[in-house]
Amino acid sequence: MPSPGNALRKLGFLTIGLFDEHNPRQGHESTLDIIVLGEQLGFDSAWVRHRHLQYGISSPVAMLAAASQRTSRINLGTAVIPLGWENPLRLAEDLATVDVLTGGRLNPGVSVGPPSRWDDVKQGLYPDTAEAEDFSYTRVRRLLDLLKGEPVTAGPVAVGIEEFSDRVQPHSPGLADRVWYGGGSERSARWAAENGVNLLVSNVVQATEIEDFAQLQLGLVRAFRAESKARLSQGLVVIPTDTATPDQRAKYEAYVAKRSDRVGATHGPRRMMFARDIIGTSAQIAEQLYADPAFREVDEVAFALPFTFEHDDYVQILTDVATRLGPELGWKPATSD
Repeated sequence: MPSPGNALRKLGFLTIGLFDEHNPRQGHESTLDIIVLGEQLGFDSAWVRHRHLQYGISSPVAMLAAASQRTSRINLGTAVIPLGWENPLRLAEDLATVDVLTGGRLNPGVSVGPPSRWDDVKQGLYPDTAEAEDFSYTRVRRLLDLLKGEPVTAGPVAVGIEEFSDRVQPHSPGLADRVWYGGGSERSARWAAENGVNLLVSNVVQATEIEDFAQLQLGLVRAFRAESKARLSQGLVVIPTDTATPDQRAKYEAYVAKRSDRVGATHGPRRMMFARDIIGTSAQIAEQLYADPAFREVDEVAFALPFTFEHDDYVQILTDVATRLGPELGWKPATSD
């Protein structure tokens, strides 16, 4: 439990990996450089978001395969892969392959539900089976079983000179234990707990009769903790300004002000609510985090980088988080084995 007397145990960061449509390599290389910097700064984990038909990372597993070859210690995660876009068997093969390449550092985060903008994308994604697809938690269970090595076929066979396994290959022991579920409701938190999956809570929650973000997120944390001893990580947007230039501070403040209107209200038919972004010196941010009841009940976090900043901004923010905010929270940088 992080409080002024207890240390934060794990510190990670999350990036969306934006790129220019006409020069996509530069944006992807920038993201990889940020992950390398994160390892150098001692972060415990680096996470990438998932964006389909947008100018952000559409293939996080491929990105983390590249990151695996540029890093040696930092854990690499996805936050999160929407399984409505995926075939669990094929995804299990990709995840296991990357986990082997990382030496067991992959932390796959997933979510369920119909793909966003379902009516617009269903013909392109599932032209023949759209009405039959199951977007429930069953999709996560299939993925977990496949990662654990459950049989896919009746048994291993040989066909001529070729040998066929009855389970996903490569098999990476322990990978299934590092699967996370991105949950924004108490129902999801309880499902993750009951199924032995780690839980990611973010800056988005689903309102109930309660319409207070902090209390809603605290409810998620406690619902999970009541039934599980698996890992739980909180994700919020924090923007330390300790070493920011005046221009950077002005940009950051404008970004936070633009997003402030969405705070304190519910949005859409699912009545989603957003956390406020936290900006200020590391000491000021730490004080606000200690006032957050959910933060006081977790021991690891993955702070989200803002969407639209430049590479140099991310370098400044990550450096301040690792060298100033982290120590304010009692965290100590990880070191190479």
